Parts: sequence; C-alpha cells; structure tokens
Amino acid sequence: MNLERNRNEDWMKMKWSETRQMIDKIKLGGGASSIAKQKEKNKLTPRERIELLCDKNTSFTEIGIFAGWGMYEEYGGCPAGGTVAGIGYVSGRQCVIVANDQTVKAGAWFPISGKKNLRLQEIAMENKLPIIYLVDSAGVFLPMQDEIFPDKEHFGRIFRNNAIMSAQGITQIAAVMGACVAGGAYLPIMSDETLMVEGNGSIFLAGSYLVKAAIGEDIDNETLGGAVTHTEISGIADYKFPTEQACIEHIRKIMSKLGEPTKAGFNRVTPKLPAKPVDEICSIMSEGNAKPYDVREIIEHLVDEGEFDEFKKDYGKTILCGYARIDGWAVGIVANQRLIVKSKKGEMQMGGVIYNDSADKAARFILNCNQKKIPLVFLQDVTGFMVGSRSEHSGIIKDGAKLVNAVANSVVPKFTIITGNSYGAGNYAMCGKAYDPRLIFAWPSAKIAVMGGEQAAKTLLQIQVSAMKAKGKSLSAEEEQQMLQNIKGKYEQQTTPYYAAARLWVDGIIHPAETRRVISEGITAANHNPDMAALKTGVFQV
Repeated sequence: MNLERNRNEDWMKMKWSETRQMIDKIKLGGGASSIAKQKEKNKLTPRERIELLCDKNTSFTEIGIFAGWGMYEEYGGCPAGGTVAGIGYVSGRQCVIVANDQTVKAGAWFPISGKKNLRLQEIAMENKLPIIYLVDSAGVFLPMQDEIFPDKEHFGRIFRNNAIMSAQGITQIAAVMGACVAGGAYLPIMSDETLMVEGNGSIFLAGSYLVKAAIGEDIDNETLGGAVTHTEISGIADYKFPTEQACIEHIRKIMSKLGEPTKAGFNRVTPKLPAKPVDEICSIMSEGNAKPYDVREIIEHLVDEGEFDEFKKDYGKTILCGYARIDGWAVGIVANQRLIVKSKKGEMQMGGVIYNDSADKAARFILNCNQKKIPLVFLQDVTGFMVGSRSEHSGIIKDGAKLVNAVANSVVPKFTIITGNSYGAGNYAMCGKAYDPRLIFAWPSAKIAVMGGEQAAKTLLQIQVSAMKAKGKSLSAEEEQQMLQNIKGKYEQQTTPYYAAARLWVDGIIHPAETRRVISEGITAANHNPDMAALKTGVFQV
C-alpha cells in the first residue's frame, strides 16, 4: 500500500473513531445512574434484553442508533430516540426487534421516537418479517405532545400499523417488561401474543395517580394493571413470568415454532470472498473526498471474487452499472464514478456528476434488473446533475426525470450506501430516503445536502449581501469573509452524516467494511416477501 493510500486509510479510520466514540456514548442511554435504577428493580437494559433474545454468534443490524443525536438538548437529549431496535435472529428466524429504553425519560416518546418506531414497522411490513416489541415506556413525552400525538406519522400510526400487519399475516409478539401506559397500551394488545413480567410489567389506560384524580379510586398499579391482573382477571395478556429472562426464553420458544415463509426467490449461490480484502476498502477515498477515485475499486472490495459484469461500459461513464454478487446474492449495482472521464466524443466529463447519457444508461439498467428480479444496490457519491446551457439544451431535466421515474417505480428491493457526496437531485436519482430503499446507510465520509458547503455558503452570502445593500447598508471585505465563514460553518454542520442519521434520513452510519454484510442482511430480509409486482413500464431503450 503506497503512502497516499496509507493517508486515505488513516483519515477514514479517524472518521470511524469519531463515530465509534459517539456510538459508545449513545449506548449508555440515560446514563449510569438510570441504568443502576433499572438494576435495583431487577430489570435489564434494552441492549441486554436484545442480546439475551438474539441467537448467539449471529449479527444484529441496529437501525437508528443516531436517532435524536444533538436534538432535544433543552430536555436533556434523547439518545437513540429512546428506543433500541434493529434486525436480528431469534430461534433461527430473521426478525425486527424494537425495545423501549426506560433509562431515557422513562421510555417516553419524543417525536423522533415515533419516527424511529414507524421506520422499524415499515421494515417489518416491507419484508414480511416477524416483529418483537420489548415494551417499557411511560408513553408520550408530554412537553412535546403536539409534535407526537395527532398527525399521520405520529404515535397513533403505530397502532394502525399493528392492525395492518395483523391483516398481512405478519407475526407480532409483545413482551411487557415495564410500564405500558395510555395509548401505548394498545400496542401489546394488538399484537398476536402478549407476555408480561410479574412485578414490573403493567398495562393500563390510566395509572393509579390519574385514576385517583379522575374518579377518586384508590388502587395500586400492580392491582390495576399488573401481570396477575391481566392473565387471571381481564384476560388481556397471555403469559406471565417471574423474571425477564424467563419471559425472553418463552419468546424464543414461540419464534421456534413459526412456519416457514414463502420466499421472493432472489438468486443466491455459495458466497465467495471479494477479490480484494474488505478491510482495505478504507484506503480508497482521500481526506474530505477531495480527490477523484475509481469506484470500481470500492466494488472490488464488496462483490464476490471482484466479478462485476459492467453494463454499457463505454457509454455514460459517470455512472457505473453492472451485475455482481454480494455474499452470494445476485445484485445490480448503480454507482457514481468520481474519476474525470472522457466521453465517446473525446470530451472530458466531471466525476460524480450525472450527465444525460449516464441518466439514460442507469434508467435502462434499473428496468433490466426489475425484469430479471435482481435487487439493486446504489453507491452514492454524487454532486448532482450537470448544469449549464449545453446540458439544458440537451434535455438534462428530461433525462434526469427518466432516471427518477425508473427509481421510483422500481419494485425490486433497493439498498443505498452513501459513501461520499449526496447533493441535490442526485440524492433522489440515486435512491435517497424519499425513494424507499429497504435500507439506507452512510459511511462516516458522507455529506448530505442540497449542494456543497462552499457553493451554498457563497450563494447564501450573495443573497444576504444583496438584501443589506437594498437597505442601504454595506460590508467591508473582512466582514463579508467573516459572514461567509459563519454561514459555511453552520451549513457544513448540517451536511454531516450525524445530522442526517439523527433525523433518520439514513438508517445509520457504518464502517465501510460493514457494507457487504449490511447489504446481504437486507437482501436476506427482502427475500421473505414474495409479493413482487411487475414493473409497469417494462423494458425499453430510453
């Protein structure tokens, strides 16, 4: 490995080290004192519950660990959105697991908590995966009730999804290990089976204090809605257990008896290692993604034996398309090319920019993958579509629309990895969050925004300076430079992958070497859903 590659690797490792430190802090949830209080009640933390539930020596793909990062600081923050969740294996079955974190504001729901829980239900519905809820929540976070309670994508949507999943035959299991209050009480009861832990688990529409205030009745929470009450009197719950460990073991027993699902039938052969070591993938991108690189090198570190059958290799060179296998799964790859390349006319084209011919090629390739029932993988490092009179006169908007149309109407599972830039309409065309990727993850090197920080800051500066001049005010060169730096700093903070992950624009931030595993897990999940409709537009020469 040459000196430049060593520098590249050091930079990416430093970026991941920063990410890892943030993750370690998030995993503490509400902090050591809150965890200690859990232990005093003989309760496990959500991460301990998930570890005990999942099969040993299997992977757990966490979703939304950065949810809420840097948000709600006036309330003390909301690490991981107050919920630990992801895709794991229980008794050999791949499933979605959602665990409230009682150490974070008693498991109360912030706006981002609702968004995260809905995302996990979406994953379960899209992939027809069983979903397990480990319930321990005080309900809606009242100071922000107006932002979590009434709207379509708010708290109540979760119970609507419970009903929809039940109708779709998706197994739902709820284990009540702590409080389950008010509207939240509907979740376990709308699940297929409800388990409760004695002494800690409780389900009621109103707790003892509210009951006293509302109707004057004196009653304790255990008598009102504890495990004994709901398994022996109301009949609401199906099982009660003396400990969380016993409860979790019974979930495993239930999962072990589920019938085999019908598969989608995506093609898979015996997996083979990539041609180049996965752990050397960090050496490709330069610091700040400032220099061009050949995206084929990234692909060689991801696909089995480095085999990549490139589609229209000599046409539309700023997007690479081709067939390959990742961990044995057949995939179609659509990747932005960051090299400065020559067109067939001998003209130079900027890497990372989508031109007319690249959009045409990618749209056709996506149609082909739908025709062949091959999942799609998008590797995003895009600065947008080409601008200027020549592109406009050539119909770049029309060609871009073809690509966006193909992505939007694609019915095969789509998986997106943002490795570098993800700017403007390029984010859409390369299957950003708005285009329903089954999973979307970012590398620590990712940047997500309408445009790059430098260009955006200069544009915003021009607007502000013009507004001041219109009012008869003027700035010195030094003042303009300071204003530019202030704008740029704020804008660039909003382009980081952490900002995006906090708002669930991406499902998480992963080490580049994890890319292959995450894509494979995603296709394994997608293979559980046999409902594959035909793409309505068919295949045509776009």
